[in-house]
Amino acid sequence: MRHRTVYLGLLLLLAAGCDTISSDLSQFSQSFTPPSPAEAARWAADPNDRENARRGTILLANAPWGGTEAYLKMYRLYAEDAMDPLVRAAALQALGRHGDGSDAKLVAKSLASPFRQARLAAAKALQRLHDPAVADTLWERLVNAEEDPDVRTEIAIALGQYPTPSVFNALVAALSQRELAVNTAALDSLREITGANLPLDEDAWIRHMATAKPPLLAEPLYIYPTFVRDLDIWDHLCFWDPVRFESPDVPIGMKVLGVKRTDELRRESDAGTGK
Repeated sequence: MRHRTVYLGLLLLLAAGCDTISSDLSQFSQSFTPPSPAEAARWAADPNDRENARRGTILLANAPWGGTEAYLKMYRLYAEDAMDPLVRAAALQALGRHGDGSDAKLVAKSLASPFRQARLAAAKALQRLHDPAVADTLWERLVNAEEDPDVRTEIAIALGQYPTPSVFNALVAALSQRELAVNTAALDSLREITGANLPLDEDAWIRHMATAKPPLLAEPLYIYPTFVRDLDIWDHLCFWDPVRFESPDVPIGMKVLGVKRTDELRRESDAGTGK
């Protein structure tokens, strides 16, 4: 009787193990079959599930076909009205990728959000959307000592598009902030809007503003940064799904510089990142 009980127990364990293996294999196979465009759109428009709305919006934001007019209307609605900060952040990211210069003002409103995720997403999106009308909103947030350092860093990067005295003064002030990342981003943007290769020295930049003619460039050489990393062994093993990194480019809404000029800017950026 005892042997029969042990035997039945082993059978139950094997059955449970098979179910677990089957479940694991099912999840593994699903990782190779991402959601369809229709499923991503249904998730994004789900009014009853914030997680679905966030996941769907992120999928659409990163899809090459995510810039259709119907999706843009949804991103704008979420960027304006979404109560969940993660859904709003996803919509802001989507507008940064697929919106146009006229969306910059809408995106800039989220710089005053009480939620860090929304402010950070807005700052990054404004690196890709160009509208001089948002420059004051950006620099005022940069010099706000209560703002999160990560957000101030992204704002300092975005300000490299706007060669105005107010932006210049805010970037110089950011050189003395406590965080090195903010200092470095501000220094890079100062170099972009002036064309001067000065060090991390407030006095040197103040002297430049007083003596250089002109002190600011009419058309700064600005392209927005993108994420790049070294490929690992898993990237090489998954040969059927090669990793593709986005190339830096001129912000949407910025004056068209021409194909040759834009290609030159890309090459300069690639050289700076060691690509």
